[in-house]
Amino acid sequence: MILCCGEALIDMIPAPTKTGLDGFVPHCGGAVFNTAIALGRLGVQTGMLTGVSNDMFGQQLTDALKASHVGISHVITTDRPTTLAFVRLLNGHATYDFYDENSAGRMLKPDDMPVLPAEVSALYFGGISLACEPGADAYASLLERESDGRAVMLDPNIRPSFIRDIDRYRSRLERMLTLTDIVKVSDEDLNWILPVPLSLLEKVEAILNKGPSLVILTRGGEGATGFLSNGTEVQVPAVQAQICDTVGAGDTFNAGVLAKLSELGQLRKSGLNHLSEDIVREVLSHGARVAAITVSRVGANPPWAGEL
Repeated sequence: MILCCGEALIDMIPAPTKTGLDGFVPHCGGAVFNTAIALGRLGVQTGMLTGVSNDMFGQQLTDALKASHVGISHVITTDRPTTLAFVRLLNGHATYDFYDENSAGRMLKPDDMPVLPAEVSALYFGGISLACEPGADAYASLLERESDGRAVMLDPNIRPSFIRDIDRYRSRLERMLTLTDIVKVSDEDLNWILPVPLSLLEKVEAILNKGPSLVILTRGGEGATGFLSNGTEVQVPAVQAQICDTVGAGDTFNAGVLAKLSELGQLRKSGLNHLSEDIVREVLSHGARVAAITVSRVGANPPWAGEL
């Protein structure tokens, strides 16, 4: 089982009303939630570890997980409110205003993290759950405690507005990277993590030197490049699509990568240490294909396996 560890929230997506003004329609979202949903729809045994409210939005999130065949046995339910993200779309690109104080997901603590069963073979981390404390410390402690013998993928998906203490965030992320097998970053993420006068390639090498076996660098419409610790570099183009919006594009790309690695029997530490160029190309191409379907429709609505 792949256990997706991180935020589940409600994206409030703008929609026209009869008055001519925009209203907002609640859609389930969150970077880690989107990846879990996509994995479930792709037929991968998947679970989610997150904090969910018992309010009406929390019930919507739980129902959505179950509907996409994502296990909820590690969901932690509380009386705290659900995180809301009000989305603004401009030329298909999304910006967000978050309402996250004292939320069910954010207020998780290290002591809340369960001991994981042996059936959990891989862990996925990412999104704002790596930035918002105390939840961020809870997920970092989970990774430190449970990563031994399990494959780990991490996508920082950095949103600077969420980072209250930059030094503390960098220190936590640094520790997590040393325990991670696959790191996926955009060029913006990479430049934020390493704000130094180096080329993107030199920054990728710096990330690889921290311990990961594979770093995936994405550049939107320019495609993705995989960098292996042995120096191999694999580039794949983006799959062309009629873009409706980009909500959840990177999250479903990650799901496609994990799903293909799992299908090929490579989603384990020993397998990730010896990936071939052909496997990396197949994995990245699958991620691009899954993401292309997502961007062709409104909101984070990943495809089912049959749609591929």
